[in-house]
Amino acid sequence: MYTNSSTSSLLTLQTLGLSSTDIYPAFVFGTLTYLIIMFSNLLVLTVIAMNKKLHKPMFILLFNLPISDIVGATAFFPHLIFSIVAENRLISHHACIFQAFLIHVYGTGNLLILSIMAYDRYIAICFPLRYTTIMNSHNLMKMIVITWFINLSMMFTLFILLARFKTCRTNIVDFYCNNQSLVKLICEDTSVNNYYGLATIFLLMGGPLALIVYTYTQILRTCVITNHTDARRKAIQTCGTHLIVFLSLQINTVFALISHRIDSSSPVLRRAFGVSVLIFPPFLDPIIYGLKTKELKQCIVMFLKRNVGLTM
Repeated sequence: MYTNSSTSSLLTLQTLGLSSTDIYPAFVFGTLTYLIIMFSNLLVLTVIAMNKKLHKPMFILLFNLPISDIVGATAFFPHLIFSIVAENRLISHHACIFQAFLIHVYGTGNLLILSIMAYDRYIAICFPLRYTTIMNSHNLMKMIVITWFINLSMMFTLFILLARFKTCRTNIVDFYCNNQSLVKLICEDTSVNNYYGLATIFLLMGGPLALIVYTYTQILRTCVITNHTDARRKAIQTCGTHLIVFLSLQINTVFALISHRIDSSSPVLRRAFGVSVLIFPPFLDPIIYGLKTKELKQCIVMFLKRNVGLTM
């Protein structure tokens, strides 16, 4: 039998299963991971912002990725670290909705940003003579504004539909709040939420995947027919890294979302994939792009030498 609960009630997140001896190592690991994520992503943001030679379409688009990663990491890690120290997994309903909103904005943002970055590489490799015309500052800003508008407006609508309900349960089935776990707390008819959720999955995951498939097919086609071996190697290296980042995020996100709708799916795997989406991309993105992108790597090294006294 369910009891009514107001939207101001405390919710309980899935237990971390930590013993008393695990609390300190978990706290140190979580804190260090969050600090590394923040430092590396802020470093990329600062270097791109301060170096005029990086004010090119490729890097301006890349500038948005650390912003999205910081949003996701900040939505997840501070509360996780606090719950380790406090030894409880309680969170208010409003805080849970806000955390879920930020996490979904992060996930959607990464997919959309990686998609327009793939489009940028497609134009650069397949239409090099028209690149500066197509990727001019006006079109670039338009792409960025539209990307964030689609992301924020669709996520805002998703959570407005969710916030109109009162909950009748208090146990969140995941390690963090998300739309699917919050919907499971509701005992009323959530058909509209489910249909809208499926539509967003189809549009915001299917759309970027279709764009990635098309652009990379064209890029590979161009690389095959080109006679410039060095140009082909650089293109495949750059695009290969980008494709790995995109597919790892896409696969983990799809599994985490779809598993909520399949009763027979493993909750352990669902939680593992869900947490990996929030840890690995924000941690690895600045490392991957910082090391694999020659211009950015050089600027980062110069910045660290000048401001930290790093010797390499």
